[in-house]
This record gives sequence, C-alpha cells and structure tokens, in this order.
Amino acid sequence: MAPPILSFEDLGLIQGEGWLFRNLDIFIGPRDRLALIGRNGAGKTTLLKCLAGLVDTDEGTRKIVPGTKVVLLEQDTDMRGHATLEDWILSGDDAPAAHEAAAIAQQIGIDLSRDVATASGGERRRAAIVRALARDPDVLFLDEPTNHLDLGAIDWLEDWLQRFKGAFIVISHDRTFLNRLTKSCLWLDRGNIRRAEIGFGGFEAWTEAVYAEEQRAAEKLDAKLALELHWLQRGVTARRRRNQGRLAKLNEMRAQRAAMMGPAGGAKLGLAKDDVKTKTVIDADQVAKSFGDRPIIRDFTLRIQRGDRIGLVGANGTGKTTLLKLLTGELKPDSGTVTQAKTLSGIVIDQQRKLMSPEKRVRDVLAEGGDWIDVRGAKKHIKGYLKEFLFDPSLTEAPVGSLSGGERSRLLLAREFARASNLLVLDEPTNDLDLETLDLLQEVIADYEGTVLIVSHDRDFLDKTVTVTLGLDGSGKVDVVAGGYEDWVRKRYQDHRKPAKPKESSTASATPQPKAAAVKLSYKDQRDFDRLPAEIEKLEASISADEEALHDPDLFARDPKRFAELTERIARHRADVEAAELRWLEVAEMAEQLAR
Repeated sequence: MAPPILSFEDLGLIQGEGWLFRNLDIFIGPRDRLALIGRNGAGKTTLLKCLAGLVDTDEGTRKIVPGTKVVLLEQDTDMRGHATLEDWILSGDDAPAAHEAAAIAQQIGIDLSRDVATASGGERRRAAIVRALARDPDVLFLDEPTNHLDLGAIDWLEDWLQRFKGAFIVISHDRTFLNRLTKSCLWLDRGNIRRAEIGFGGFEAWTEAVYAEEQRAAEKLDAKLALELHWLQRGVTARRRRNQGRLAKLNEMRAQRAAMMGPAGGAKLGLAKDDVKTKTVIDADQVAKSFGDRPIIRDFTLRIQRGDRIGLVGANGTGKTTLLKLLTGELKPDSGTVTQAKTLSGIVIDQQRKLMSPEKRVRDVLAEGGDWIDVRGAKKHIKGYLKEFLFDPSLTEAPVGSLSGGERSRLLLAREFARASNLLVLDEPTNDLDLETLDLLQEVIADYEGTVLIVSHDRDFLDKTVTVTLGLDGSGKVDVVAGGYEDWVRKRYQDHRKPAKPKESSTASATPQPKAAAVKLSYKDQRDFDRLPAEIEKLEASISADEEALHDPDLFARDPKRFAELTERIARHRADVEAAELRWLEVAEMAEQLAR
C-alpha cells in the first residue's frame, strides 16, 4: 500500500458546547476513491474543511506531502463581488489558468460570460466544478458535487473522476454516483470515524455488521444502546426489510402500468369507463407547447391515475419544468387539453428550498409553537413526529438557524408532508438530503395515498420511487415508460437497435440506389456497432450473478474479502454497461443519419 499523501491524526473539533468529533485518524493515499458518509449534522462538510486546512481544529496534527495540491469543491459557493462566472473562476491567488478553465467549461457545457447575478443554480454549480478541476488538484474534496446538475453533466463528471489520477473524497446523496466511483468508505458516526475498503455498494451490509456487533457487546455488558443507535438500526436493518416489500409493490405497480400501455408505448391508458371518473386526476390529450419557434412539448398524451408516481427526467432545458407546469395547470398548452380533477389539491416542494426564518424554533415551524401537529387529519405530538423524520425529540426548542442545510430540508419535508393533499409535486427533492433521509423520503412517498410528480436527476431515487417515467430529449418528444430511470435508458437503447423502416419511393419507377454508393461507418464504428450488444448482455449477466451472490446475508461476516470483490465488480460492470450503451447509441445514431 502506498504511503499517505495527506493525513490527520487525533483530529478533534469543538462545536457549540461540546466536541463535534474527537480522536479521528484519517489517511488518504495517492489514488484513494473515498465516500464520506454520515447523517446530516454529523459534521461531514466541516470534516472536509478540516482536512483541506480551511478550519483550525482544537486537537490533532495534519500532515501533507510537500507540493500536494488540495482543492475543495464546496456545496455552497459565494460569488458576490464578481460580474461574471469567468471573473469568479479566475479570481484569487490560486486561480486556474484561463485556457484550462475554458477547456473544461466547454466540455461540461457552461458559458463563463454569464452574469453571476442571473446565473441559475446549475450554472453556478458547473462554474464551481470548472474552477475546482482546472486547478489540477492532487487531492480533491467534493461536497455534494451533483446538486443542481442535469444527467449529462453528471455523466461527464463521473467520466472525469474515473480518469482522475489523484485521490478524492466525496460527500453525495447520489447512490448511483457513489456506486460507480468509490472504492472505500469513511463512515462518520456519533463523533467517530470508521473506514472500510469496500465500495459504496457494500456500505449498508457493513454498517449492519457493525451495529450487530455493538448490539452483542451491549448485551454482554447488560447495557442498553443509546436511543440514536436504535434509530440508526431502524434506518438500516429494519429499513432493508421494509424496502424489499416496498420495491416488490413498486414492481407490481409498474407491471400493471405496462399492461395498460399499448404496444407502441402509448400513454392514453385503457381504463374501464366506470373507473375513469374516479381514478383519473390529470388527463393530457395531444398537448403541444412552443416558445417562439422552438417546440418544447409535441403531441403529448397521458392519463394520470390516483396513486401514480410520475418521474420527469432529461437534461436541463429539455422542458421538464414546462411539462410539470402544463400538468398542474400553471401553464396553458398551445394546443390540446389538460384536464385536472376538480378535487385535486396539491403541495409543491421546490428546489429553491424557501427555508424557514432562522430565528424560529422547530416547534414554531411544525406546530406554530404548540405541542401537537395535525398530520393529514390525525393529531400527533410534535416530539413523536420529529422522531419519524429522524430528529432527536429534544430539538423542539432549537432555532432553525442552528440546523445543518440537510436538517433544514428534512424539517421542510416534515412540515409539508403533514398537510392534507392528494397531489405532491417534488422538484429536485433529493438536494441536501443525507442517505438515511432519502430512504425515509422513499418510504413516505410509497405510503402517500395521492399522486406524486417528481422532477429529479437522482437516478437511484427515481428507480426506487416512480411507476412511470417521462423522458424528455429536447426535441419536444416525450417518452412514456412504465418504470424508472433505468427502464427509460433501456427503452432508448432498444429503440435505437430497431432497424429503420425502408423509405418508400416517391414514384413507382424510381430506381433504388445501391448500398455501396452510401457513405458507411468507419471500421471502428462498425465494429463497436456489431460487438457491443453481446458485450452488454454479458456484463448484465455477470451483474445479475454477482447480485445474487450478495443476497447471502452472512457473506460479509463470513468472507469480507469476497464481499468487497463482488461489490466492486458490480459497480465496475455497471459503469461499463452504461459506457457501452452510450457508445452503442452514438454509433447507432450515426448509422441512422447515414441511412437517411
């Protein structure tokens, strides 16, 4: 094993009236790929700043190999005082070279001449990534790097990090991102740090083993585990059992949806006539919407039923927000009709996170200063309700300003989910949430009796929550697919594999052109076009076999090395499948263009 290039021994930091963490030993090797995992409020962001040398600790010794460049991509970036994104990127003593910044900006798709004042959250995030990567780091700390990024930018960042020759530590709620990139896990838990040489795919099984050992040790000492540990066990071991049932139910709902759709994937679902009035909450028929000369939505038809979970995916600017506004009645179509049920009553949790006043107490936000909260018609004590959302009940008097960003988002969810409604609209709901809160959010959505519309770039979250995916590619066409994100990707792949229908001649006597006269694919392109489908099938078979082996609940305890090998291979093969599918789609589109 290579010696560390950055380490921190006996790291300790006091926050408020006590230690946030103490006696932490962290070592970073030159090619480490580390996931930093912990609850909101555990101190993950603060720990990264300590490791980066940006926060003075109360205890401990930081060591770094001379000449090692450490760069931190922060979750929130202060760009005040700068006119354009480029001005901000090239400011400061450690600014990157202008040509390096321009090259990365072109790849990730950001106009650096954009005014800071009018830049969107996604544009600011891309600019921050440009600044961080263009500085040529040896060690890169990434705090929620995929927040506000669309799927194309996330794919690009994943590819860049896979080729990165340095080390990185990443905090992220994006399970797919972590699965594909990380080789080791750092777990910040109750002020302590643990490390395991397994990718994120093995994290839950590892933590279950740790908790089980703690349980046995506590029983031997005739002691009870702390209340927080019980919550954590509920959030891992018990949740896994619930997840199995929830996902089985979700797959059943998807199968029912697929059966309702026509063979061509049409979305005007076939319901019995007496079911239409009672089950349909939104009915869109031949909807079209353009802005200027650009079509945003074309010929879109969908009947949404009570209880549907609809996911909207696509790159930024493809029309997701427009489609969402059309479905909810906030925007009128240019042609076609959108009809909402008269009884429809919705709540919207948007990506802007209009957070509560920092001086207000948690009690004020949830119960207007009282002890009881009305949760969709049922009275619940505020302390019990806080526990349902993974809060310590003692936080009732805490000011909102004392909570971490993720805890504030969780508090917002708790407040909104208490309101009576039959339509829930979630716009990028996963931003700033830790992994446990994401699991909780999945449970709440599964138990919600109404209809849910979700705009998200979190692929794993969509795969575990939605029954129907609406995929937008920017041309105005909307794919309607029963299932989640992966089902949409698979449909696009299969659609491109279908042979193009021969074009009919404009006249009966037209002479067909010989194929040899057409421009053809290069040797490499043709070879990839022919070989990749079989390679993808082989990789998917390997993934299925390895996942079946991981179903053994005793594998981690019996053979941790084998467990680590399986999880790492699954993550690697999943990345290989996606890369192969993207390459196949690329050459398939080239072949389609040549055939026209």
